[in-house]
Amino acid sequence: MTPAIPHQQTEETGALQEDDVSLIALENGCITSPRGFSASGVACGLKAEGMDMALVFSETAAVAAALFTCNKLRAAPIAVSENHIACQQARAILINSGNANACTGARGWQDAEMTAKAVSAALHIPINHTLIASTGVIGHFLPMEKILAGIQRAVADLQPNGGPDAARAIMTTDTRPKQMAIECRIDGKSCRIGAMAKGSGMIQPRLATMIAVFTTDCAIEPTLLREALQNSVNKSFNVLTVDGEQSTNDCVFILANHQCGNPAIRQKDENFRVFQRALDQVAVALAQELARDGEGASKLITVTVQEAATAEEADRAARSVANSLLVKTALFGRDPNWGRVISALGASGAQLQPEKIQIRFAGIVVAEKGQAIDYDRIAMQKALQEAEVEIEARLGIGQYRARVYTCDLSYDYVRINAEYHT
Repeated sequence: MTPAIPHQQTEETGALQEDDVSLIALENGCITSPRGFSASGVACGLKAEGMDMALVFSETAAVAAALFTCNKLRAAPIAVSENHIACQQARAILINSGNANACTGARGWQDAEMTAKAVSAALHIPINHTLIASTGVIGHFLPMEKILAGIQRAVADLQPNGGPDAARAIMTTDTRPKQMAIECRIDGKSCRIGAMAKGSGMIQPRLATMIAVFTTDCAIEPTLLREALQNSVNKSFNVLTVDGEQSTNDCVFILANHQCGNPAIRQKDENFRVFQRALDQVAVALAQELARDGEGASKLITVTVQEAATAEEADRAARSVANSLLVKTALFGRDPNWGRVISALGASGAQLQPEKIQIRFAGIVVAEKGQAIDYDRIAMQKALQEAEVEIEARLGIGQYRARVYTCDLSYDYVRINAEYHT
C-alpha cells in the first residue's frame, strides 16, 4: 500500500497547506524507484527466520547526507558512518537487522569497520563511500562470519526491483515494511524520491529516526541536501513518538545521484522549494506509517497543540500528551478521557490558563474553558473506533502550534517488549 501524501505545515506559521498537485505518489514506489539505484534483501542468519540484511547501491557516486542519534551511547555503526559521511559522497548503504552492534566496545567498532571494508571491496568502491547501520538487540557482538557471507549474497542479489526486499530485510518488530516514492518536476525534469524506513518501538527520535533511507535522482549541492534533510526530519521523524524511548542506533540517510538530468540545485530557489516539499511529504508519510505500526498499536494518533506562547512550548506540550501512558491507554480503550490530556499539558511546563483551554477528540469538543461540556457520545464512540484519531488542544495563550504523531498503547506492547530478548 502506498502511504497517502499528507498535508503539511508551513515552517513559518504552522498553517496547513493543500497537497501540491505536482507531487505524485508512485504506485508500488520504493527505495529503487529513482533512476540509477538497485537494492537487495537477504537472509544471513542474524534472525531466526527471514531476511535480515539490506543493501542499497547507486550506479554512480551520489551526494550524501545523514543525521544520527544524539543518544550518548551510540552504536558502533553510527560512529563509522558519521566518519564516512564527512566526504559528502556515498554509493552504498548496508543495514543489518537482528543485532544492533551497540555497547560492544572496541570489538564492536572493529566489526563495524570490517563490515564497511567488506562492502567496499565487494562493490569496488572507496570505503568512505560506504555507510552502514544496524538494528536489533543491544549488547551482542556481530557474528562476523554470517555478516561477511551475507554481504556477498547481498551484492550478488542487487537489482533495480530489489527495493521491497530491502525494506523487508530491515524490519525488527515491524509488522510490515514501510516504503514509498514520489515524483515531482524540477527545472522541467521528472525527478523521484524513494524511501524506506523501519521502526516500531524504542521510538522518540532526536536529530533522526530509527532507520530511514532516502534516495533521489535529483542533482543538488551537498550543503543544500543536508539542509533539506534536516528540515524534513524536523517536520516528520522528530515529531514522532511511540514510547518516548530514544535508540542508540537512530539514523537517516539520503543519496542524490543526479540521474534525472536537472541542473544541480545550488541555491534556495523555486527548484529547491519543490525538492523540499517533495522530501517533506515522503518523510511525513513514512513517519505516520511508523506510528501506525507502533508495537501493538491499533491507532495512529495525531496530537495538535495550538495557541501556545512559543513554538518550543507548543512542541513540549504536544509531546507531553503524546508520550502520556494514560492518554495512550485511554485511546486504546476508546475513552475520550480529556482529564488525562489536560494533566499532561499541565505537566509539560508550557504556559497555561485553565479557563482558556479547549480540548477536542476526533474533532468533537469535550472540554471548553478548562471544564467538561456535553457532547454526542454516540458520535464519539464511533469516531474512536477509527484507525486514525486526532487530539487537539487550544491553549488560548499565543499563536504557535505543534503536531506530534504517536499511537495508542495496548496489551501487545507489553507482550512484545517482555519477550523481545528471548
